[in-house]
Amino acid sequence: MSAMMQSAPGMLASQTPVVSCRDLRKTYMLGENPLEVLKGVSFDIMPAEFVAIMGPSGSGKSTLLNLIGALDTPTSGGLSLAGTNIADLDSDALARLRNRLIGFVFQQFNLLRRTSSLENVKLPLLYSPQSVADADALALEKLTEVGLADRCDHTAAQLSGGQQQRVAIARALVTNPKLILADEPTGALDTKTSQDIMELFSNLHRRGMTIIMVTHEPEIAAYAERLLRFRDGLLVEDVRQEPQVTP
Repeated sequence: MSAMMQSAPGMLASQTPVVSCRDLRKTYMLGENPLEVLKGVSFDIMPAEFVAIMGPSGSGKSTLLNLIGALDTPTSGGLSLAGTNIADLDSDALARLRNRLIGFVFQQFNLLRRTSSLENVKLPLLYSPQSVADADALALEKLTEVGLADRCDHTAAQLSGGQQQRVAIARALVTNPKLILADEPTGALDTKTSQDIMELFSNLHRRGMTIIMVTHEPEIAAYAERLLRFRDGLLVEDVRQEPQVTP
């Protein structure tokens, strides 16, 4: 059953959405043929929401995540991130906004395999004004948060898949972003490790982090408090749910 939901109970009307989409559209050209991937999508995501995005292949969910992550630009419609209209920004300003506002977590971790956990976590700080000592301290703090302080000198190649994803989450957190974008974050992990990673996301959410996660697994989407379901480039369902808690 489709239902377009309002902001969570108790959400202040004066709060600025972390993400605001209005009639968002994206069309790609395949030779001379247009392919409309998003066909006019509108919704808001407020601070501290945990949102799962689901839908079959080709439904537009990955394209939407790329747009929200300022990795691509819409063909038409409005997209604002923390009150900033991305249409007003050039490529350099978009890159600064992305680095300041968003932390990314990917299915395949995207770590430098022969580089230490600490150095991997520090990578986003290369574009920030922190000193080397400050960067080391911040990276170690985030590794501690994900339970991997004792693996700070291990290379990615020396870590299990679950540990690598924890390093990737620490890297996403190191710039203190307002928003985490997770693209199939458990897709390369076994069931038990997936539960551990989702409990980590749940803890981040309980501490006030805004999280948007693409997944094709209903049991993973169950950890979110809100579900957006896409089909054929359209938002067909927007529902709230009681988040699952790992025993």
